[in-house]
Amino acid sequence: MPGEQPAPLSAGEAARRIREGVLTSEELVQDCLERIRALEPKVQAWTFLDEEHALAQARAADERKRSGEPVGPLHGVPVGLKDIIDTGDMPTENGTVLHRGRTPREDARVVSMLRAAGAVILGKTVTTECAYFHPGKTRNPHNPEHTPGGSSSGSAAAVAAGMVPLALGSQTNGSVIRPGAFCGVYAFKPTHGLVPRTGILKLSRTLDHVGVFARSLEDIALVIEPLAGHDGGDPDTRPRARVPFLELLREEPPIEPMLAFIKTPHWERVTPEAKEAFAELTAALGDRVEELDLMPSAAEAWGWHKTIMEAEMAASFEKEWTAGRDRLSAPLRSLIERGRDVRAVDYQRALRAIPGLVEGFEDLFLERYDAILTPAAPGSAPKGLGATGDPAFCTLWSLTGMPSVTLPLMQDSAGLPIGAQLVGRRNFDARLLRTARWLRDRLEAQA
Repeated sequence: MPGEQPAPLSAGEAARRIREGVLTSEELVQDCLERIRALEPKVQAWTFLDEEHALAQARAADERKRSGEPVGPLHGVPVGLKDIIDTGDMPTENGTVLHRGRTPREDARVVSMLRAAGAVILGKTVTTECAYFHPGKTRNPHNPEHTPGGSSSGSAAAVAAGMVPLALGSQTNGSVIRPGAFCGVYAFKPTHGLVPRTGILKLSRTLDHVGVFARSLEDIALVIEPLAGHDGGDPDTRPRARVPFLELLREEPPIEPMLAFIKTPHWERVTPEAKEAFAELTAALGDRVEELDLMPSAAEAWGWHKTIMEAEMAASFEKEWTAGRDRLSAPLRSLIERGRDVRAVDYQRALRAIPGLVEGFEDLFLERYDAILTPAAPGSAPKGLGATGDPAFCTLWSLTGMPSVTLPLMQDSAGLPIGAQLVGRRNFDARLLRTARWLRDRLEAQA
């Protein structure tokens, strides 16, 4: 990663300086735009960016502050949005030629929440085609010959390159955790239904999650707090009391956390360097980690996820299939074709399996463990831009809707990041982030 420029501010530090009047939003956004101008030819993280519109939002935020209006936790802080998230003032093209030039009438619910918190919507980041596997133009900021992961490619790369302190993405299989790991940033997939998806391209109601990218856990907590809530447009959300994510993140755990290291049935896919890195990580944790086998009832989870995802995506993309199947990529066409052939009995059987899986993991947490430690991906970002990497180590947690976070704790011999994934109990997202902070701090103290 280029080292000539000063390290970019975290979202939390930028928000603090803006509140205290030592930095303006316009100055912050201008700094981001300068980094984008310098790095975008290499990284190619953005699909829509109007500099004047971004600066106009920043100036308006500064004027609101000068006039004495209340400021939110993200006041004046720029955020990037994966280009499947509707914005009433910018195009949302979903990474497909079929939606080129599409301009929504209104913001997605998460965008309204961000604006209410004071954020500046900097622009739209690259997504793979319809948030599936066919890659976009984005490169990995650590080495442009390697994939950034997908489908939230641009969001992960933009945060990793310091172009923007925060960005939103989405995950149906591994589209937040995997690019976060490949690009060496913190990425968080909350409990299914915690963050509303209204106004976001729907792939699978059962599996879709909104996720966030940042360069620190504190920034993850800062942005997720105003995004968690109920929305009538998303039937999987529910009314809930406000959770003080940042406050809880900073608390010391009442007892030192215990982690369950679960390799999953796909451990043979892990690269030798990543296996060595995890051996060192578990050794450093000593008696605070125990290796467990995955419960037998979870062995079929990857097949159940495939059945649900293909059937629901085929239904979601019925219009695109009918109107322009010849303009879709071969991988997306194949998925839709398979989904159209899924038997109702197989689909219902896969759906019925989810509560039992969740209950099994609930027992694990209640009995002994604070979080599950597992790879975020088989290793560092693979070389080549024709694919976005293997999501196998994210699939189970997307199926069960359990919260997960990837931490950039390790790297390979070439300096590419290797992510460690922590998975928590459903609806205990803040506790998971606190455990992640404990893990980060413990390793830093031992360094």
